[in-house]
Amino acid sequence: MNIQQLEYIIAVDTHRHFAKAAEASFVTQPTLSMMIQKLEDELGVKVFDRSQLPVQPTPIGIKIINQARVIVSQMKQIKEIIQEEKGVVKGTFKLGIIPTVSPYLLPKLMHRHEVNGYDIALKIEEPTTWQAVDKIISGTLDGAILATPLSNDKLREYPIYYEKFYAYVSPQETSLYAKKELNEDDLNINRLWLLEEAHCFRSQIIRICNKRKRKSSHTLFSYEAGSIDTLIKIVDDNSGMTIIPEMAIEELTEKQKQNVRPLRNITPMREISLITRNDFLREKLIDIIIDEVKESVPTEYLDPDQKKFVVDVI
Repeated sequence: MNIQQLEYIIAVDTHRHFAKAAEASFVTQPTLSMMIQKLEDELGVKVFDRSQLPVQPTPIGIKIINQARVIVSQMKQIKEIIQEEKGVVKGTFKLGIIPTVSPYLLPKLMHRHEVNGYDIALKIEEPTTWQAVDKIISGTLDGAILATPLSNDKLREYPIYYEKFYAYVSPQETSLYAKKELNEDDLNINRLWLLEEAHCFRSQIIRICNKRKRKSSHTLFSYEAGSIDTLIKIVDDNSGMTIIPEMAIEELTEKQKQNVRPLRNITPMREISLITRNDFLREKLIDIIIDEVKESVPTEYLDPDQKKFVVDVI
């Protein structure tokens, strides 16, 4: 078994096609196929089921490929750590940003990264929290910007900033809309538009409202949105309310900002952190990304004392 063979099975898993994997690996298909066959013979198991199109990893193959990604990533880190020790920080960082953070943070982060001019390529995707966790553990992502704490012993959390939750109320909710602030008693989950279950933001909102669920003969349509922007538009055109993060307020029109209400006597917040595997060792690269995120948010978000107001994710 060698690193090249591991890189080849990763390539096939990524492309799910031997010819495309060979092209991406800059070798001929017979060479790639032969090297993978040798690996399978050595291990005594089949990594891929070649009878399926597109090609699929076998159950044991999935475990082998996930471990291969970790090994290859760690091998690359050795060279990168040596470079960082010499003062050279460069390379690629595969970064996930959850959808309830990405629209508000990513444009600013991209601008800041370009201005700073580091020789670091950020490959960014937008997974849900649990997709990101799986990808970090398997080595598909180097890290992710997520709401925390997650309390996963395979991950390392680097808290960066803290963001308040606000209510966004339809003018049709006459009694609520008349209030300048909302009380806990106003957070009726039966009148609340929520994100799909895949989003950790949803679980935090349910925790905020978990004591406010009431039986009601009048409820909203049963609909779960895929984005905060969709929730805002639903509230704009219908009754009910939703909860939005503070950074979303910047994107609202002046008319929409009139629908925003702070929560009285409670200060629910979310903690946003950079998450990596425990064995990701490129500390200088991590520091750069953390600093760039900090430079992309208002300074009042950076106060660590706000951690006591954080709503649990799980």
